[in-house]
This record gives sequence, C-alpha cells and structure tokens, in this order.
Amino acid sequence: MPNPRLASRYAKALLDLAKEKDQVAAVFADVQWLQAVCKESRDFVNLLRSPIIKADKKKSIVNAITGNHIGSLTKGFANLLVSKNREAILPEILPAFIEQYKVLNNIHTVKLTTAVPVSDAVKANIIEQVKQASGQQRIELEATVNPDIIGGFVLEMGDKMVDASISYDLKAIAKQFKNNDFIYKVR
Repeated sequence: MPNPRLASRYAKALLDLAKEKDQVAAVFADVQWLQAVCKESRDFVNLLRSPIIKADKKKSIVNAITGNHIGSLTKGFANLLVSKNREAILPEILPAFIEQYKVLNNIHTVKLTTAVPVSDAVKANIIEQVKQASGQQRIELEATVNPDIIGGFVLEMGDKMVDASISYDLKAIAKQFKNNDFIYKVR
C-alpha cells in the first residue's frame, strides 16, 4: 500500500544525512541509479515487497545487486530500511528524494509532450524561452512523445500548462459545432 508521507519522511532523513556528510551529489546519483533499477526490474521491486523472504536474505541480495554502483551512505540507508522492515517503500522513497533534492537546489521541471521526437536544439530553445518567461535559472526538461496530440506541443511547469496541440484545437472546434455557434450567429 503506497504511503507517500512515510516515503517523504525517509527521503528527508536521507537528504539531511547526505547534507550532514557533504555527499548530496553522490547520494543523488545513487538514488537515480536505484530508481532506474526499480523501473527496469519488476523482480527487484517484488523481492523488496515480499513478506516471505527473510530480512538477512534481502540484505544480501540488495548488497549483491548494488555492488559498487552506490556509495556506502546510500547502501547503509538501504540496509537500514531492510533491518527496520521498511524496504517495501524504497521504490516510493527514491522519487520523493529526487523531488526534495530539486527543491533544495531550486531546479524546476518542465514537461514537454510532442507528437514526434524533437531535436536537442529545439529542447535548448524551449528551455531558454521558459527561463525568460519564468525567471527561473535552473530548468530541467522532460520530453515525452504522445502521437495522440497529432501535432504541436503541450508544456507543463508546476501548475501551469500551455496546450498548443492540434488535438486540443480539434476538440475546441468540435465543441463549437456541438453548440451550433455558427448557425446562431448567421440568423
């Protein structure tokens, strides 16, 4: 059962410890690596959530998987989660940590959705436009492709959204035809 409040608390504890040890960047890289592992391996996530597998076995498997890929601080945190029977929420802690890291470093995420992949030059241009419009200097762009928008783009930053997609325009036109705006204006 997802528990975002608990995940956020553990993420904050890890971030505070990383700040105390002056290893924030290293722990951030470790967390990104662990998140990639969790996304790629459903078996790993199922292992963490399994009530049948004993804690010592989970600890040895986690240590074997992580190997030299993560630092001692992050590895100790993962082992602490296993010893406290909280390893099942590790996949929730990782994105919470990344979110808190971005807040700490004033990094703003912008989501760009297009119908076809865009070039790096277009992405750089969009980042510059967003920087000028928002006044923020640290912008991270997440580009996704969704052919359902037909063309154009959808840009999201925080609670703001710019929908310049063709599918949005077509829906607006269809709504006008449903309301018969054209017939009423002629008469």
